[in-house]
Amino acid sequence: MSELFDITNFDSYKEDNRREVKRANGGLPIALWESYSAMANTYGGVIILGIKELDDRRWKTTGLKYADKERLLDDLWNQAHNPQKVSVNLLTEKDVKSYEVDDDLVIVIHVPMAKREQKPVYINNDIFRGTYKRTHTGDYHCSSSQVKSMLRDQIEETMDMHIIENMSLKDLNFETIHQYRNRHKTYKPDHIWNNLSDEDYLLMIGAIDKDRDGNIHPTGAGLLMFGEEYRILRQYPEYFLDYREMLDPTIRWTDRLYSSSGDWT
Repeated sequence: MSELFDITNFDSYKEDNRREVKRANGGLPIALWESYSAMANTYGGVIILGIKELDDRRWKTTGLKYADKERLLDDLWNQAHNPQKVSVNLLTEKDVKSYEVDDDLVIVIHVPMAKREQKPVYINNDIFRGTYKRTHTGDYHCSSSQVKSMLRDQIEETMDMHIIENMSLKDLNFETIHQYRNRHKTYKPDHIWNNLSDEDYLLMIGAIDKDRDGNIHPTGAGLLMFGEEYRILRQYPEYFLDYREMLDPTIRWTDRLYSSSGDWT
C-alpha cells in the first residue's frame, strides 16, 4: 500500500487509475463497491474515504472524525463479507488503514488485484451488470464480452502459479529482475507498469503472490525466471536448462547453452 498511498505525500496525490477518493460523510458510499470491483478486475488500487477532489484536482478532507470510524468500518466489513453485495472479499485487516489529516479522519482501503480464478469480481449479485474495470480516473461497466472473457480465463492453479511458501522475495535475484525490467522499458517505454515498485511489478507479472496472511512469496514462474540455480534445484530437483541453436539442419546444433545442473549427464 505504501507505494499507492503515503500520508506524508498527501498534498501531491491526484485521482488516477489506482487512486479514488470518496467523501463518506453520510456513511459508506454506495459507489465504493463499484470502485472495488473495477480495481480488483484491473490493477488493484486504493479507495480513500473522507476526501473530496477540488476543481483543480487537489484533495481536501471532508470533516470525518474518529467518532465515525467504527460505524464506517463495521459497514465496510459487513458488506465485504456479504456475497449478495460483492462476489469475493479480497480485503484483510492489513488492507485498511486510518490516518489523521488536519484533525480529520481519512480511511485508506487497499484493494488487491484479483487473481484470474477470482475474476470477474462483481457486485449486487449480478455478474453482467455488476462487473467493472478502471481506466484513467473512472470506473466503467464491463461489456458482456469482457465478462465472458474473464470467465474463460478462470483456470485452476497451474504449477507455475503455485506459491512457494518456504521462500521469500529476497530469494529472487534482483539484478536479473532489473535487467528484465530495463528490457521491458526499452520495448514498451509508456507501459503503465514501468513506474511500479519492484514488488508491485512482480505481482503484476505473476512472479510473486501473497498467501492467505498477506505474506509475499515467489511463484513457481518467478523462481524459474529470477531465481538462482541452486534455489531452483531445491524446489525442482529435476530442473535442467538446455538451449540449442540450430542454424544448419545438417548438424545436431551450432551452439549450445545448458545449466550446470546438467554436468552429471
